[in-house]
Amino acid sequence: MPKRQDVKKVLVIGSGPIVIGQAAEFDYAGTQACRALKEEGLEVVLVNSNPATIMTDKTMADVIYIEPLNVDVIKRIIDLEKPDSVLANMGGQTGLNIGMELSQGDFLSSRGVKLLGVNPDTIRKAEDRQAFKDTMLSIGEPCIPSKVVESVEDALDFAHEIEYPVVVRPAYTLGGTGGGFVHNDDEMREICAGGLRASLIHQVLIEKSVAGWKEIEFEVIRDSAGNAIDVCSMENVDPVGIHTGDSIVVAPAQTMSASEFRMMRAAALNIVTALGVEGGCNVQFALKPDSRDYAVIEVNPRVSRSSALASKATGYPIAKVACKIAIGYHLDEIVNAVTGKTYACNEPAVDYCVIKFPKWPFDKFVYADRRLGTQMKATGEVMSIGSGFEIALMKAVRSIELGIDTPNLPKLEKKSDGEIREIIAHMDDERLFAIYAALKRNIMTPDEIFDMTKIDRWFLSKLNRLVAMEKELAGSALDEETYLRAKKLGFLDSTIERLSGQKLPVRRHAVYKMVDTCAAEFDAETPYFYSTWDEENEAALHNAKLATGKKRVVVFGSGPIRIGQGIEFDYCSVHCVRTLKKLGYEAIIANNNPETVSTDFDTADRLYFDPLTPEDVDNVLATEQPYAVVVQFGGQTAIKLTKHLEKQGVKILGTPADSIDAAEDRERFDELLERCGIPRPEGTTVMTTDEALTAARRLGYPVLLRPSYVLGGQNMIIAYDDNDVTEYMAIITSHKLENPVLIDKYLMGKEVEVDAICDGEDYLIPGIMEHVERAGVHSGDSISVYPTQTLSDKTRQTIIDYTGRLSKALKVVGLVNIQYVVYQDTVYVIEVNPRSSRTVPYISKVTNVPMVELATRCMFGEKLTDMGYGTGLYPQGDYVAVKVPVFSFEKLRDLDVQLGPEMKSTGEVLGLAGSFDDALLKGLVAAGYKMKKSGGVLITVRDSDKNEALHVADRFRSLGFDLYATAGTANRLNKEMIPASAVRKLHEEHPNIADLLESGKIDYILSTDAHGRDPKLASVRMRRLAVEHAIPVFTSVDTAEAMLRCLFMDQTMAEMELIDITKI
Repeated sequence: MPKRQDVKKVLVIGSGPIVIGQAAEFDYAGTQACRALKEEGLEVVLVNSNPATIMTDKTMADVIYIEPLNVDVIKRIIDLEKPDSVLANMGGQTGLNIGMELSQGDFLSSRGVKLLGVNPDTIRKAEDRQAFKDTMLSIGEPCIPSKVVESVEDALDFAHEIEYPVVVRPAYTLGGTGGGFVHNDDEMREICAGGLRASLIHQVLIEKSVAGWKEIEFEVIRDSAGNAIDVCSMENVDPVGIHTGDSIVVAPAQTMSASEFRMMRAAALNIVTALGVEGGCNVQFALKPDSRDYAVIEVNPRVSRSSALASKATGYPIAKVACKIAIGYHLDEIVNAVTGKTYACNEPAVDYCVIKFPKWPFDKFVYADRRLGTQMKATGEVMSIGSGFEIALMKAVRSIELGIDTPNLPKLEKKSDGEIREIIAHMDDERLFAIYAALKRNIMTPDEIFDMTKIDRWFLSKLNRLVAMEKELAGSALDEETYLRAKKLGFLDSTIERLSGQKLPVRRHAVYKMVDTCAAEFDAETPYFYSTWDEENEAALHNAKLATGKKRVVVFGSGPIRIGQGIEFDYCSVHCVRTLKKLGYEAIIANNNPETVSTDFDTADRLYFDPLTPEDVDNVLATEQPYAVVVQFGGQTAIKLTKHLEKQGVKILGTPADSIDAAEDRERFDELLERCGIPRPEGTTVMTTDEALTAARRLGYPVLLRPSYVLGGQNMIIAYDDNDVTEYMAIITSHKLENPVLIDKYLMGKEVEVDAICDGEDYLIPGIMEHVERAGVHSGDSISVYPTQTLSDKTRQTIIDYTGRLSKALKVVGLVNIQYVVYQDTVYVIEVNPRSSRTVPYISKVTNVPMVELATRCMFGEKLTDMGYGTGLYPQGDYVAVKVPVFSFEKLRDLDVQLGPEMKSTGEVLGLAGSFDDALLKGLVAAGYKMKKSGGVLITVRDSDKNEALHVADRFRSLGFDLYATAGTANRLNKEMIPASAVRKLHEEHPNIADLLESGKIDYILSTDAHGRDPKLASVRMRRLAVEHAIPVFTSVDTAEAMLRCLFMDQTMAEMELIDITKI
C-alpha cells in the first residue's frame, strides 16, 4: 500500500531528558523519524524538552517546540499547529504514555487527528499487565505465574500464595522503574509501594521469579498488511534477573539450538501478530536452560533501547522503517537504505558477533549500591563488533572507559579467593571481571560458575579461551603464529608485549569488514566497518572503488554516554561532520556508541565502529590515511588521544596539543594566568594524604579537591575539615595516581560560564551563562540562565576581556569553555577547557549561532570576521533560556542526592520564554516538578545556611505551607517568630523524620549538610528516603529560592506562550 493520502502534517513527540532507562537511543530514533517524514514531503512539527539533542536542531523539523512534555502542553500545540496526525512511538515510554493519554476521550477525534504507529488497543494489551497476560494465554504463549495488584496488601497475599522470591513489575514505566526482586515481606512493602507510585495507572504485576533462565530478545518489525520479520535475535549473557539494559547483550543469540531458535522466532512473530503491532517491537523471553520450556517476559510495542542496538548491529534502520510503516507503507515497498537495492522485508543476515556492554556510573559514585536487578542502573553503553565473541568482548572491555584492555580489573587483584567467589555470587557490575579472575586463578571450574550464576557454559568457555591465551603469552616464546592467534582473539599489541614481556615478532595493522545487512550479498551504499585480523580489507577496497579525490578528515566521537559526558558531545560530532561535508571533505567518524546519531549509517561518509584507544585509532588511520583528524568535539574520550596522535605525526585540526596540556597542567596553567594578569582561587597540587592535609590547613577550609584531567567533576568534593580530606584521599589513591590532585581555596561566589569560538586571533562569545546555584554545585547540575540576569556591566566586560586574553594565550582554534566565579566583585577563573562543552547545543539553539560549524571553519583557516557573526559578545536575543538539570536518583540506591562539585545529573531540559521567571517555571515543569503551592516543607540545614534558610522558610510560610524542621533549625526558626514543628532525626526515637515522610505531609525538603556521600550518615539516609517517596529535595538554598520564585507567580503553564524555536 503506498503512502497514506490523509497524512500531510505530523506532530512527533520526543522522549524528553536523558534519564537512566531512556537515553540517547530516542534522539537517534526521533532524528531518523523526522528525516523519514520530511523525505516523504510531509510537514513535521516536533515537541521535545531536551535541548542537547540533534533531534531539536532547527533543520530537523518545520516547527520545533522545546517545551515540557505533558498532555496539556501537547494539546495546546495540537490546537496551535493543527496537525492531522501524531507520531508517539519514537519518544520512548514518555511518548507512548502521552500517546495513550491523548487517545482517551474525544480530544483527538474532535480535531480529526490520528495516532500513527500506536494502536491504543495494542499498547493496552502490551503495557497493562493483566491485559498482556490474558492476550498471551489466548494465543497459547506461556506466561510466568503472576497477578496484577493495586495495593501492597494484595501483593503480600499473592506472594505468600506463590512463595518468594517474586518480581515486582510496574505498568507503564521505563527502565524497570519502581520494580525489583523481592525475597520477604519487608522488601515487598518497600518495593511494591514504590512500584505503585511509579506506575501511570497505579498497578504492578507480582510474578514468580524465573531468575537463572536464559534471557532472549527478538527485535521484530511488522506492517499493517501482517508482513513481519525478525530483524535480530539477542541474548543476555546474564540470565533473567538483571535488567536487559544492565546486561551484557550478544547479537545474534549464540547458545540456542537451531530448533530453539525457530521456536522462539515463531513465538515472537505470533505475539506481534496477536497484538496487532505496526512498526518495531521488542519481545523478551525466558528460556529454561537444558529444556524447551520458555515464557514471555514482556513486549515493548515501540522503538526501544534494543531497537537501537539491533539497528546498529545489523545495519537495518528500524526507526526509519517503523516511521514509513506508520504513514502507510508495507515492508515490501520500503527500500533498504543501506544497500539501496534490497527491501525492508528482507531479514538482515549477520556474519559476525556483536556485544553491547553497559556503562555504569559506579566509578563516579563510589557509595552507590552496585547490585544489579530488574531496575536499570547503566547510564549508557558501548557496542563492539568482531568476527567472534572473544574479540568482540575484548573490544567492548577497552571501549567502556575503565582504563583496561583485558577483562582483568586491577582492583580485583587484591581480593582474596573467597572475596572473588562472593562477588560472583552477588549480581553486580563487576561480576564478569570476577568470573574472569576466578577462571584465571583456577579457584572455580566453569561448571561451578554455571551452577552459581546460570551464565551459559558457552560464554564461560569463551572467557576460558581468553584466560588460556593470556597464560600462553606469559609462559612461552612469542612467535608470529602465537601473535596472530592473540590478535584474532582481540589482544592489542601493547597487551601482548606486556603479558609476554617480549618484543613483538611482527606488527600488523587491522583490516576492516563491512556491516551491510546482507552478509556481503549486495554492494552497500552506506557501509560501516569493524576491525578484524583476516586478509582482505573491505574498507580499503571500498575507498579505492569510490576514489572521490576529496581530502579525508576523521572525527573522533565521545564513546559511551555517562554522567559528565552526555549526548551534547555527540551533537557536536554530528555538526562537525555535516560542516566537513559542506566544506568538500570526506567525513569519517570513529565511535562505539550504538545509541547515537553519530553512529547512524548515513551520518558520515564512513563509520568505524571500534574502540577509541590509541592502538585502535592507529588502525583506522592506517586504512584511511586522512588529511587530518578532529578531537575537540568528542569530550574527554577524544581529547585523551591528543598526545598520542601528535607523537604519531598526525595533523590535529584546531587548538594545538600543547595548549590542551597547558590548560590541564596545574603549574603551566598558573603561569599562563600570571602572564595574562587573571586571578584564580589560590591552590596547589598534592600527591599524598599528608601533603593534602598540610595544603588544606594552609589555604583554610573549605577547600575544593579534584584530580587533574577529568570531566564532569569526577571524584571532586568540597572538604570542610581534615576528616573529609583524609576520606577523599583514601578513595582517590586506591587507584594508582598518575596525575596530581588539585586543591583550591573554595570561593562561594556566583558561577558564570562562557563558550567561545576562536580563530587564533579573534573570538566570538555567543552568550554568557549565569548559574542560579553559587559555585560549589557542578555546572552540569546547576540551573543555567542565558542571558545573565544579575551581572554588572563591569563584571560582564571583565569576563569578555579575560575570555579574549585566555583564548589568545592558549592559541585556541575552535571552541573553548571557560568557567568563572565572581566573588566580592572580583572575577576569578575556575577552569578552561579548550574543547566543546555540554552547553554548546543549547546556546547554539537559543542564540542562532551555529557554534560547531563556525569552530570547524576556523580550524580550516577561515576568519571569524568573514563569517557574518561578528566578534566579541554576540548581541543578546529576545528570549531567556533556562537549562534545568534532570537526575536519576531513584535508580541508584544509597547515592546521596546532595549536589556538589561532582556532577550527578543524567540529562537536562530547557525553559524558553520572554522573561526569566517564565523560563524558569517552564524549565522546572519540564524537569518534572509538580509545582505544589500548599502542603508541608521540611527544613534541616547546616549552621552556615541557617540565616538564609530563615528567608526561605518565611516565604514558604507566607504561601500557607506548614513548616517542619530538625531541632536546631526549628529552634532558630521559632526564635525568629517563624512557626515550625520540631521533628526528631532518623536515628532518634519514633515518631521521627521517617514517619513524617511516610505520612505524606511533606511536599518539599531543604536539606544542606556539611558532610555527605556516606550512605550510613543520617542526613544521607533521610534524603534517600525522600527520593523513595518522590519528594523533591533541594540541597542548595539557591535552588529552593528559584522554586519559591515560581510558586509566587500568578501564571501557570497553561498561560505561557509556546515558542517555535525555528522562528527565534
